[in-house]
Amino acid sequence: MKPLLLLLLGTTTVCAQLAVTVTPPKLTGQKALVKLDLVNRLGEPVESARASVFLADPEGKVVAQGTRWVIGGGDANRPALAVGATNHFHFVVNAERPFSTTNLTPRVVFTRLVLPNGKVADPVKDVAVTSP
Repeated sequence: MKPLLLLLLGTTTVCAQLAVTVTPPKLTGQKALVKLDLVNRLGEPVESARASVFLADPEGKVVAQGTRWVIGGGDANRPALAVGATNHFHFVVNAERPFSTTNLTPRVVFTRLVLPNGKVADPVKDVAVTSP
């Protein structure tokens, strides 16, 4: 009975990671606002995180992109994200010209994830991005 119980408990654990939920973009002229909801499920605070947002049209062509520090990055307005804490980041993406369609799909890629004492985490393994 104990091995079965251990097996069941082992399958219900959640991977520790930075969970990010991406909302569809809100468009105005040449700007798009993409809201990111960030939840720190790692075992330690996230000092800083850098993300890139790509907006693709229905054919998959990238029509706009931007890169920003979404946590920390030396800005007092973006403090570290404590363990278990939630934060929201409104990512503004500027395009060279007004959007020709309102049917754009955001793709978010994290390029840097820094933990305490300058320890760098793997953004591919330690960040989970989902769309509602």
